[in-house]
Amino acid sequence: MPADVPTGRHDVLAWEYRRMIARIWHGAVQAEDAHAYAAYVQRTGIEGYKSTPGNRGAWLLWRIEGDRAEFITMSLWESRAAIEAFAGQDIDKAVFFPDDDQFLIERDLTVQHYEVAGTE
Repeated sequence: MPADVPTGRHDVLAWEYRRMIARIWHGAVQAEDAHAYAAYVQRTGIEGYKSTPGNRGAWLLWRIEGDRAEFITMSLWESRAAIEAFAGQDIDKAVFFPDDDQFLIERDLTVQHYEVAGTE
């Protein structure tokens, strides 16, 4: 059997995760807008990620820092082609939705991609 073929349950899980790509974006809103923006991102970005074939999960993280709330979206993808289906050909360019301008006081115009190296 070839060395790169998984043999046990743990090996299969680790092999699947090694093949994934994490996509991470950062932005910020006024602290008083945090709950509304979180709900908005869930309806738009997170649901958009999750409805795209090849998406393996999506999370929205946030914290209040003084008078602002920082947000991070993290999504997992099975391939660059799957990310392109969501983001377009330039996968490093952040995707924004119509009402983002009402909320965001800071935004990254690009996203970061990382290969998933391991799990649990």
